[in-house]
Amino acid sequence: MISKFRWPMIVGLLAVFVLVSRAQTQRDPAAAQQHKPVMITRLYTGPDGLTHAEEIEANFTANGVSKMEVTGAELHRMSPSTTADWHTGPRRQFVITLSGSGEIEVAGGQKIPVGPGHIDLIEDTTGKGHITRNFEERVTLQLPLADQSVK
Repeated sequence: MISKFRWPMIVGLLAVFVLVSRAQTQRDPAAAQQHKPVMITRLYTGPDGLTHAEEIEANFTANGVSKMEVTGAELHRMSPSTTADWHTGPRRQFVITLSGSGEIEVAGGQKIPVGPGHIDLIEDTTGKGHITRNFEERVTLQLPLADQSVK
């Protein structure tokens, strides 16, 4: 007899748990809508002619979209243990590391680690530029921006 009543009791407890969880989420929809910010490392040329870096947050619409107008997309594969000495960006573009790791060095010796998921906004198209080092084979997605005017 006891085992006959055990299953309905377990199912009932699970149903109560689900209903309580849903009620808490519905009570505080703002908490359910909070997301971890998506950060982008912006490389730009300062008035001193040197490349500087700042972290900026991607702006999303209420529907969760962050639009960017690009002119195409390129996949780049860079060999491990390679270094691109001081250079500027060829154009304004997003560079998203898909795999591998490395670092970008800017003015004052500041080093920015890059790895899978890291997003760079390259805007240092003039001046001294930056150094890119790859510690292992690195694959990036490069998205040239339609608007090439530096913000």
